[in-house]
Amino acid sequence: MPVTIAMADSHQLVAEALADLTQQVNRYEVLSVASDGRQLLRLLRQGSVIPDIALVGPGTPEMDGAETVAALRDQFPTVRVLALAVTDDDDQIPRMLCNGARGFLLKGCRSYELRQALDEVMNKGYHYSELLTSQLMRQLQPAGSSTLKQAYNLNKREYAFLRMACSELTYNQIADRMCVSPRTVDGYREVVFQKMSVRSRVGMVIKAMQKGLVAL
Repeated sequence: MPVTIAMADSHQLVAEALADLTQQVNRYEVLSVASDGRQLLRLLRQGSVIPDIALVGPGTPEMDGAETVAALRDQFPTVRVLALAVTDDDDQIPRMLCNGARGFLLKGCRSYELRQALDEVMNKGYHYSELLTSQLMRQLQPAGSSTLKQAYNLNKREYAFLRMACSELTYNQIADRMCVSPRTVDGYREVVFQKMSVRSRVGMVIKAMQKGLVAL
């Protein structure tokens, strides 16, 4: 029997293109493509078949991707969710992971990357990448390790930036909260990236969660 998939993304053309790509992969069958999380949940409640995997985008103001993932986790716990993102610096990815997504996939992925993500979610339970491990997904450590903060050699301002970056705040909003210019925040970001050996906001947040520096 094929592995069944449902999708929810506000960018209809992107969702349809990804659905077409998925249909070309042997073993997988797309059951439905929804425009947002509310529609996806409604389709699942009305349908007779619950999909094995759900690909969920960032969502809409009415119901964002993190809320959709949480609702799927609570109402359809057997569905394995992969978060969809335009870039790996998408602010919503950490929240979607924290709410139960098994990994994330870039919308512009190639067919072999899509196949790898789907296969790993079905066979291992998680989609592994250089940023994501099953240990992280199972164990979100509580915040508060001053030893680790010192190990990364973060000063008070850099650590304050890190904590705010592990939230829904944009970089401009972080600048307002810290009473500095956006350029200064860019400087904090580059320094923290370097000290933590990461290349993106998502990588920084995931490592901070993994090491217990923050809790979402």
